[in-house]
Amino acid sequence: MTTPPPDGSRDRRIEDPTNLWIIHPAGRALLPWAVEHRVSANLVSVVGLGLGILAASAYAQWHDWRFALVGLALSIGWLIADGLDGMVARATNTASAVGRVLDGVCDHGVFILIYVVIATSIGTGEGWAWALGAGAAHAVQSSLYEGERARFHRRARGLSRGPALPASGNPVVRGYDSLATWIDRVSTRFDSLFDDRTIALRLAAAYAARAAAPMRLMILLTANVRVYAIFLACLAGDPRWFWWFELVPLFIVTIIGIAWHRQVESSLLSQFSAATPVTAVPSFSFHSKDSNRP
Repeated sequence: MTTPPPDGSRDRRIEDPTNLWIIHPAGRALLPWAVEHRVSANLVSVVGLGLGILAASAYAQWHDWRFALVGLALSIGWLIADGLDGMVARATNTASAVGRVLDGVCDHGVFILIYVVIATSIGTGEGWAWALGAGAAHAVQSSLYEGERARFHRRARGLSRGPALPASGNPVVRGYDSLATWIDRVSTRFDSLFDDRTIALRLAAAYAARAAAPMRLMILLTANVRVYAIFLACLAGDPRWFWWFELVPLFIVTIIGIAWHRQVESSLLSQFSAATPVTAVPSFSFHSKDSNRP
């Protein structure tokens, strides 16, 4: 069995391989320097956004493979910063609602910029239609994936429900959080099983063993995979292949992954409910990309 990293924030069973071997080791190597020089998590997020902006600028010349390669390298730098900000927040105990929103804005902002730049370079109505459709699919898929991953981490630790997300006055943030956590409301009966501490640890182990498979499938929905897919599509000479990848294959992965995860819940609910009375209780949302910036 694999184990989480030293800070306990992630379960290696459901991590993207490039996170395990490239992105997170690079972030951990930079962490001592960032802490020593009092670099805040929010500043790291902003630096990551800057790298993403430069990546988008490089992809404006996607016809030239050299610019596409620069775009890939800068995008990997952004992914490293995207992981490092959470490490800094945990190491310095500076997690905040502002950081959570800034983190999300940087994540989605980079992809929006790349989509806009590529659509502009294509310069056709069809190109913009592809970009808009893929962008909407990306937002939905990412939100659902982050919610599923948060649920996995919480339940694998034997926790029934996490704390409610802080209220936001931003309608976009509220919509994103609502989409990511609506399954919590569907899964109330399953989550309530964890309230019985006599079975919570056994249930957590059984759940993690079975739910790891659908979560590994949903790794295809990570930002990492999208970064590499953008590069490969540009290298192939047509970025629209990336948008097709989001609209069709990744849509199928999303549906299968969510349905598979619910099936795991249903199976375990039947298995464990006989051991404890299940009382429906109001569910609380738990959603954090790294379980570190609430």
